[in-house]
Amino acid sequence: MARHQVCRPEELPPGAFTLVPIRKRGIGVFNVNGEYHAVNNVCPHQGGPLCEGTLTGTTAASVPYEFAWVRDGEILSCPWHRWEIDLLTGRVLADPVKKVPKFKVWVEDGMVVLEA
Repeated sequence: MARHQVCRPEELPPGAFTLVPIRKRGIGVFNVNGEYHAVNNVCPHQGGPLCEGTLTGTTAASVPYEFAWVRDGEILSCPWHRWEIDLLTGRVLADPVKKVPKFKVWVEDGMVVLEA
């Protein structure tokens, strides 16, 4: 795998993302609460441009018949059919067996670096 310099850390603040034009459709690099995560820009549902979706949270049952908003900024919702992807693991929330390919990303010598 090759290393790609993405940007300086200050150019990718928490909640932001950038699309790196490598591979067929690119790789999205996200800053999730100060940690970098990189995923393939293809939704496993029908191949939509996953990284063009919304960075959001999701709901979880808190007590019977009630739901709480959780994991704000950790979930990527595909723009085509709203499939929710956990950016921390790459897993599809509705079907945890399915995953989006993830890539290593870190800060080195003042640059965000992606290995893909």
